[in-house]
Amino acid sequence: MSLLAPVRRDRVIAELPPCFTKEAALHSRTSFHPKVVGMCQAQRTGTVGFKISKIIVVGDLSVGKTCLINRFCKDTFDKNYKATIGVDFEMERFEVLGVPFSLQLWDTAGQERFKCIASTYYRGAQAIILVFDVNDVTSLDHTRQWLADALKENDPAGVILFLVGTKKDLSSPAQYNLIEKDALKVAKEMQAEYWAVSSLTGENVREFFFRVAAQTFEGSVMAELEKSSARRIGDIGSLATNGTCT
Repeated sequence: MSLLAPVRRDRVIAELPPCFTKEAALHSRTSFHPKVVGMCQAQRTGTVGFKISKIIVVGDLSVGKTCLINRFCKDTFDKNYKATIGVDFEMERFEVLGVPFSLQLWDTAGQERFKCIASTYYRGAQAIILVFDVNDVTSLDHTRQWLADALKENDPAGVILFLVGTKKDLSSPAQYNLIEKDALKVAKEMQAEYWAVSSLTGENVREFFFRVAAQTFEGSVMAELEKSSARRIGDIGSLATNGTCT
């Protein structure tokens, strides 16, 4: 998808989407950071609208990574999908607070034999989505290793983390409540935001990806603000060194 392509009307984000649960949220604010709103209103977001933010989706084989991405990007569900070989990606274009913003969703292989191939694409991620099956506690345990592998290629301080439980439609309320307790513990340990979704029914899928887009956008604008501040400080320092600062 071209960066110049028009944004779909259902991809416009005017307000910060709510978190899934405050027990494991990156923050509980109900609106964008005031500085971000101010920069957008003043049209001072720098290169944010021209860059593509990379999101990597990792997790065990058959936890539903591809189905999750396809439900959001294509609004389809195919239970007979073929396992991802290496990596694949989809591009989604949003408009956040009036600013164009693009996400590149990287769907990585869960099979051990493709791990080396997939891991080469981890670098440069703005967000990491760690996926597990809410009906398989082992896949939840494995998200710790998936995170460790992904962080080998990224600065832990520079990425946003999301822990996502899929196949919620296959779990009874009692079963889900049990694994949710474990998932919340893991999310807090990782400092990740927790979500539970169903790619079959679409439950929470749109809301989740809007939250990812909004959080990533806010982080990108704040980073741009920090860069601008650093440049201004550098300019002042240069003037002082040259003796032209009064």
